[in-house]
Amino acid sequence: MTFVVTENCIKCKYTDCVEVCPVDCFHEGPNFLVIDPEECIDCQLCVPECPVDAIYAEEDLPEDQLCFIQLNADLAQNWPVINTMIPAMDDAEKWSEVRDKLQYLEK
Repeated sequence: MTFVVTENCIKCKYTDCVEVCPVDCFHEGPNFLVIDPEECIDCQLCVPECPVDAIYAEEDLPEDQLCFIQLNADLAQNWPVINTMIPAMDDAEKWSEVRDKLQYLEK
């Protein structure tokens, strides 16, 4: 099992989760974070840190978020590791309430 960043992170990109990750498995894209499933040690420390509830255990993913398993794995191969907290996106609070954001994901 691994953990997966889902749609709620798109256009928010809160990085509270990266601060607690002991293995640097988070990768940063333009408006989204992903978890590298090869690096994740399933410690669960990131889950309660996410202010928008965007991180799930793979086995607990909602049905409409299953595509994010492969998205995390693929994008982690191309995006740089992030291991320090940075400010969230300027309009993160506004976007935290928006649903169906996959179309806004910047790769």
